[in-house]
Amino acid sequence: MEGKEKSGAGGLVFPERVLTGDRPTGRLHLGHYVGSLKNRVALQAQGECTILIADLHMLTTRPDAAAIKEIGANARGLALDYLAAGIDPKRTCIYLQSAVPEVYELSLIFGMLVTVNRLARLPSLKDMARAADIGEESIPYGLLGYPVLQSADILLPRATLVPVGKDNEAHVEVTREIARRFNGLYGEVFPEPRALVGEVPTLLGTDGSAKMSKSLGNCIFLSDSSDEVRRKVRKMYTDPKRVHADVPGTVEGNPVFQYLEAFAADRALVEGLAARYRAGGVGDGEVKERLVEVLEAFLEPMRRRRAEIEAQRGAVESVILEGTERMRDIAKNTMKEVRRAMGLSSAWNSLRRAVEKAEAKPEAPR
Repeated sequence: MEGKEKSGAGGLVFPERVLTGDRPTGRLHLGHYVGSLKNRVALQAQGECTILIADLHMLTTRPDAAAIKEIGANARGLALDYLAAGIDPKRTCIYLQSAVPEVYELSLIFGMLVTVNRLARLPSLKDMARAADIGEESIPYGLLGYPVLQSADILLPRATLVPVGKDNEAHVEVTREIARRFNGLYGEVFPEPRALVGEVPTLLGTDGSAKMSKSLGNCIFLSDSSDEVRRKVRKMYTDPKRVHADVPGTVEGNPVFQYLEAFAADRALVEGLAARYRAGGVGDGEVKERLVEVLEAFLEPMRRRRAEIEAQRGAVESVILEGTERMRDIAKNTMKEVRRAMGLSSAWNSLRRAVEKAEAKPEAPR
């Protein structure tokens, strides 16, 4: 991606920039890694990358004071997960969303460029409401506008590529529509970003009944200890119809095999286990033991990096602070272009010039 540029609809050329982020509601898990984080780590070596800690998005479903009080600790935890997973703060800007005032301003402007009907058609918003125990008739304005706020996040740094999970792909399309609408009305300022979905778009939870989710308690976290990983794998859902190792089992839809496919470096190992499982030649216990070994090989380097970073007092906080300051500068420049293109500054500038002219007028002679 290094050196590549992306042309806008009107011929304007934008350098390749990557934007993604997470809500600070808790720790990151394996689903986050395969859905987006893996791509972020790879992309940072190829271009400009930005990761936002999306605390304003958290307010759409958790606006209570207790949740807000947790933002500081959760933001630090998120940044620590990023760094442990391989995100390099010298290559990637990590910033706190609510500390960039221009996010609010651009989101307000974008809210004028998309219809309520368009937003209401997004199934992901209803899924988020259900997960937060919010009835359809009680969905707040902020949750309906979630994709609009995302559009402001994406377009404030004028990102051209957005690594997302499958459930957020439609939100990037809304961003593209808003960018086209803005550019059509006021002249080209924004690129039309494209989504990048991970190789494993949705990772099943350990219960096998839904995607991996913090709220459902079916996660294996990137920060889990060896004992926690082993305990969770041993309890994993497999094939409920399989009562004995000699009985042929089902691999499709079996989360143990989905995790092996996603994280095992040895493809022959996975294929051999799958063939034996289908033929009734291996038990769930052995397959789960192999999965523990695979996950340990994947997570142990992260644990080492995490320990090294935590040993440096104030290191994580400094990364967030420096990244936020960098983003503030970028945001100010973008909003200057937005106001210029829209003509929003002209009325204020005219008023100011009129006052300055009046104040500078010499007094009439007596």
